[in-house]
Amino acid sequence: MPVGAGSGLHYLVGPAIAFVALGLLALFMRWAFGSGHGRRPSPPATDDGLLTLVATLSRRETALALRAVLSDAGIRSTVRCPAPHRADVLVFPEDAARARSLATSFPG
Repeated sequence: MPVGAGSGLHYLVGPAIAFVALGLLALFMRWAFGSGHGRRPSPPATDDGLLTLVATLSRRETALALRAVLSDAGIRSTVRCPAPHRADVLVFPEDAARARSLATSFPG
């Protein structure tokens, strides 16, 4: 049924269409750019950048002790704790061979 120009209803049709269009646009934006609540979380990134993994230990304290041994040998290192009961020791690639030999002789 067409809305006649003489009725007062034709003033409501334009804004109603605009509000419906804005509502649909808002729903689309929420779907497209939402936080993803309820979706599976993405796996953690395993990119070590410039560093090389030389040892994985079960305790952070042991990893810090190995890091001290590496530091005494002049090797720069860092400790990463990606999960409970897991600590990774990382070094620069040029020091990786020496660090691995020290890590294998490490009592921890």
